[in-house]
Amino acid sequence: MKHGITLIALLLLSCLTICSQDNTMTLRLMTYNIRHGAGMDDVIDLDRQANVIRDAAPDVVGLQEVDSCVKRSGYIPEAAVLGNKLGMYSTFGPAIPLTGGKYGVAILSKERPLSVRNIPLPGTEKRTLLVCEFEEYVFATTHLDLTEENRLASLPIIIEEATRWDKPFFICGDWNDTPSSTLIKTMKKSFFFINNTTDNSANYTFPARTPKSIIDYIASYGKAFTSIRSRKVINEPEASDHRPVIVEIKLERYSTGIQAPDESTGLTKDEKIYDLSGKQIVKRDRLPKGIYILKNKKIKIQKN
Repeated sequence: MKHGITLIALLLLSCLTICSQDNTMTLRLMTYNIRHGAGMDDVIDLDRQANVIRDAAPDVVGLQEVDSCVKRSGYIPEAAVLGNKLGMYSTFGPAIPLTGGKYGVAILSKERPLSVRNIPLPGTEKRTLLVCEFEEYVFATTHLDLTEENRLASLPIIIEEATRWDKPFFICGDWNDTPSSTLIKTMKKSFFFINNTTDNSANYTFPARTPKSIIDYIASYGKAFTSIRSRKVINEPEASDHRPVIVEIKLERYSTGIQAPDESTGLTKDEKIYDLSGKQIVKRDRLPKGIYILKNKKIKIQKN
């Protein structure tokens, strides 16, 4: 009988462990401007960049400055080649035609995307927002324009896309702006920046050999995760003119849609609600219309 009780206890413990693990997940997100495969020596060698990504072991990585069948890079589909080297799914988001092929951004992922969207953004040179939906989250990447006017004009389009999803929305990329810029300050009202944006040499991403500024970012729309487990700029000065950024976060598994509470918001006293910057709302009576975070899920308050 003792052995039977012990076996039952072990089975219950195992079940509790599995159930607990099923409720949360860790996610490694990466952003990397690969300069169409060219290193600081101007030699195109995707093996170098594949090795950088492999060593970082991301679940998903957003790439910028990606060629697809372009003359200068040997007419190869760079995203697909990198995906094959790494055993990851590749999704290419073309922005402009270029010498026989196309040029844009890409997403490599361990998981096959459920859906893909490629949304044009303003730019002196055309830009795009590539969005991949996965089972538990949405991941996007973009390379914003060199002019501030076009970068700021891109922001409402990005926010509109982020709000249409009922899953945690993450976005990364080379945004050509520093943390003190109007763009990043404005984004911080709606987005939570996961990589460290403190003005410190350890956080600088560009230029790769002697980085002097942060222009590469990973963020979430609202605080769509429970904790940051790690984050760093990878010390890689040669494979591209940007250094890649890798973060690891923990989030609750997410499968339900946007909830629309009744007029009283349907909240109990013990439930915490946050605005999209991750700040807890203390006075919850008659919340203004808008989107909030409850139990790591976006909720839409439709009535005052």
